[in-house]
Parts: sequence; structure tokens; C-alpha cells
Amino acid sequence: MKYKKIFLFALSLLTMQGIFAGQPTKELPQFTLGGALRFNYNYSDWKEDHTGGAFGYDVLLLHLHGSYKKFLFDADYRFYVKDFGGPMLKYGWFGYQFNEKSQLQLGLTRVPFGIQPVGSNNFLFNINYYVGLEDDSDMGIKYVYEGNHWDFAAAFFKNADEMLFDPKAETSGDRYGYDVGGRNKEINQFNGQLFYKWGDNVRQKIGASAEFGQLYNLDTKGKGTHFAFAVHHELFWKGFSVKTQISTYAMYPKNKAGESRDTIMMTAYGAPYAVAAKANTYTLGVAYTIPLNWGPVKSIQFYNDFGWLQKWDKKQKDSFENVAGCMIAAGPIYTYIDYAMGKHHAWLGPDWGAFAYGNGSNSWHARLNINFGYYF
Repeated sequence: MKYKKIFLFALSLLTMQGIFAGQPTKELPQFTLGGALRFNYNYSDWKEDHTGGAFGYDVLLLHLHGSYKKFLFDADYRFYVKDFGGPMLKYGWFGYQFNEKSQLQLGLTRVPFGIQPVGSNNFLFNINYYVGLEDDSDMGIKYVYEGNHWDFAAAFFKNADEMLFDPKAETSGDRYGYDVGGRNKEINQFNGQLFYKWGDNVRQKIGASAEFGQLYNLDTKGKGTHFAFAVHHELFWKGFSVKTQISTYAMYPKNKAGESRDTIMMTAYGAPYAVAAKANTYTLGVAYTIPLNWGPVKSIQFYNDFGWLQKWDKKQKDSFENVAGCMIAAGPIYTYIDYAMGKHHAWLGPDWGAFAYGNGSNSWHARLNINFGYYF
């Protein structure tokens, strides 16, 4: 009797399997969660009370990615310390995949300007980042096409990432990418970008970017304008890479009478500062990756990134940045070791307004920065 019951139960399972064998498999939503925990050490030569440098918490970041049929979503949320802006959404969007080459994105999506995703190799980025021309995301809609040789992106951004939802409030500094702050706000921005790529052993990618938008002034209620253009080129050969970019930008705010239009406020990481309202930028990044098999160490990438902010106003002193260093990949742990030098650079020197007039220190200053990250 006992074995008869077992036989009947097994037969029922086989029967059910036969019934459903011809049914199509239901497509289920896909979801992945990644991220990193990072700590940072830095020593800055201009800080006299910096006793041997500082070592502390950098960020806990979560990267969420999902899809259901042709619908997509992607988000990067970060938890910085309060002095660096606290918790913030770096980017977050949902979209639709029309086919394997094209998609539409809606939300806080990456601005298609310059080398993508970034034009630098080091942890501290290059000088374009500090004036809002690299790794920035804004609120809007973007179309992306990636072909065999041609890539194209077009976007409209209603405004920068909004936290306060108050038309009378200044742009919050609790953000990852630099945006216009103070008494002006970015609105109604259009971006277009085109790349051509070719080569097998030696891969190359050349492109151009354009940006045009308005600046709304909270005092005058007037709408100024801003624009930016860039040409860029990338070369990859075995472990060697070269990234070059030439950019120009100009901002024409409608400030109230008596306020200078030679500079404009920008903000990120909870720390606003003034920058030149009009400038050119020149960047060059060179890197070489060496594969290794030293226990957990799988590779070391050596790099040097140079940047020059050439201000249109001759009363303003140009800003410079050079970062030499390496990135060590050991399992899930990535370590950046950077020796960064800057002249008239807000983050690399004692003059917080250095990207504007640069009237503070006229010397080069250096920072040793080591970032340790566990990525999952």
C-alpha cells in the first residue's frame, strides 16, 4: 500500500509535467544589485594642521539594474558623509529598449557630453568634471543609438536634478555632478552627441558634442543662456589607451544690476564655488594596463591625466591639473593611488575660488590620495 501511494504520486507529477510541457515559459522581471564600499586617505601639502593626512569613510554606493521584457531601469544611489552632500542619487532612470541598438531613457540620466562615460582614468577625475562638463546627470529624456560604427545621443533636460521643488530656492549642493548654483538655475537644455568608431587591433573613436540651454535667475526672473561644444578622440591598442578632448563653454546669466557676469556659481558635494563664466578646456589622458598573476592581484593600470582650464577673461588666471597614479585590481578590491598636482585649482590648493579669478596661491600644490574600494 505504501509503495502504491508513492507510485501514484510520481505518476501525477509526470502527468502535470506533460500538461505544462507545451506551455511557453513566462518571462520574469530581471534584477541585479551591485555597489561598493570605499575608504579614502589623503595628504594635502597646503594644510599645515593636516597631521600626517586623513583616513576615513568615503562612500557606500548601491547600483541597481533591472529589466522586464523591453523595459529597463538603472540607478546609482550613494551615501556620502554629511559634509560631502550626504545621501544622493547619482543617476536613476527607466526606459524602453526598441531594439539591440536603440533605447529611450527618462529620469535623472547622464548628460551626453564629452568622452563617455568619463574622459579621465584617475579617481579624482579631470578638470572638466569640476566645471560641470564630465560625469553629470540631469532630469529629462534621452535617446541613445549604438551601432557598429556610429553612436548617437540626443537629449532634452528640463532642469538639473531637483531636491527642493521650490521655484524660489537655489539649487541644492547635495548632488554628485556639478551644476549651476547660486542665484541661477539650469533649465531647458538640449544636448546632441555623435561618435564614429573603427578598428580591430587598434580601436579608435572620434566624436563631437554640443549643448545649449537657459539660465533662470531667481532675482531678475530673466532667462540667460549657456552653451558648450567639444571634440574628442579615443585610441585603444592592447593595454594602451589615449583620451583627448577640447571643449569650450560660455554662460550668460541675467543677473541683477551690479553683479558680475564674469563668474558663475556651481555646486556639488555640498560645497558651492565660483568658476569662470567662459573658458576653454584641454585634457589628455594616457594609460597602460599590465595583466598580472600575483596572488589576488590581476592587473595594474598606470596613468597620467592632464587638464587645462583656459579662461576667456585675461584678468582670470588659468587653472591646471595633473594626476599621475595607478589602479590596482585585486579580486573585488580596487585601489587608486594618485599624486595630484594643481595650480589655481579649488580642490588642489588653499584657494576655494581658484576656478574663478585664481587670486590666491600662485604655486602648484599637491595631494596624495589613496582610495580603497570593495566592489560587489
